Amino acid sequence: MKNNKVAILVDSCNDLSEAVTEKYGLYTMPLVINYTDRSYKDRVDITPQEVYDSFKKEVPKTSLPLRSDIDALLDQIKADGYDHIIASIISSGLSGTYQSMHLIAQDRDDLTIEVIDTLNIGIGSGFIGIYAAELLEKGLDFDTVVKKTRAAVENSTVFFGLETLEYLMKGGRIGKVSGILGSALKIKPIISCNPDGIYDTIAKVRGRKQSITKMLDLTREKVKGHKNYYLALCHGDALDEMLQMKEDLRDLIENATIYHEGQISPVLGVHTGPGLLGVGVMILED
Repeated sequence: MKNNKVAILVDSCNDLSEAVTEKYGLYTMPLVINYTDRSYKDRVDITPQEVYDSFKKEVPKTSLPLRSDIDALLDQIKADGYDHIIASIISSGLSGTYQSMHLIAQDRDDLTIEVIDTLNIGIGSGFIGIYAAELLEKGLDFDTVVKKTRAAVENSTVFFGLETLEYLMKGGRIGKVSGILGSALKIKPIISCNPDGIYDTIAKVRGRKQSITKMLDLTREKVKGHKNYYLALCHGDALDEMLQMKEDLRDLIENATIYHEGQISPVLGVHTGPGLLGVGVMILED
């Protein structure tokens, strides 16, 4: 039985496709992309491709969802008949979105809102939203779903490689990756989120091909011995290479409980630049 009184809210940097948000009835809160002459809502009125295409003229800035937009979305959720919300929000170590959502949640006496700091980014966060939705589908009550979902945060991981670190540096999101900046230009870090939800280098390789091979190896290592897992592939203006990775991981994809793929959100694209390739893995209880 579907748990009708509980809504799941994700932010646009959870990187969940329209098909997934429709399937689970998720509500998405967009972050904002700011150009000198105009602002856009992430994934609502600007596409990832439009962001990459604009880089030649201007690299935009990003900002948190507006308070008025968050309140309007919460009002909508309430109007749709929900009184409890579980919010899956990208890492507090990478964005102020969690803090902002947490403060607004405390102000809303009309709704019971549990805000979950996923300590992750992209589909690593998105998996938390999907997991909560799956538990609700099974008919578990609100408190149990919140408890299980919080406990599952540490089981979600994302690995990604970039064509260049230039955009992470520009956006001030370099985290603990900066130690390799002085290295030879061909060094390609594989980046993940550490337990504090901050970007960290988990491997260093030379060149793009090695970077992809290392990500595939790390994925196999993570999944090894587990029967129950979510798997995702993502890219930022690098579709062909992602599809090649998909071929290489075909066996793992076929055995995944849930598989997801797609282009990262425009906001994440601003901070990572074109050429991102990534893998998300979430290990579930076997």
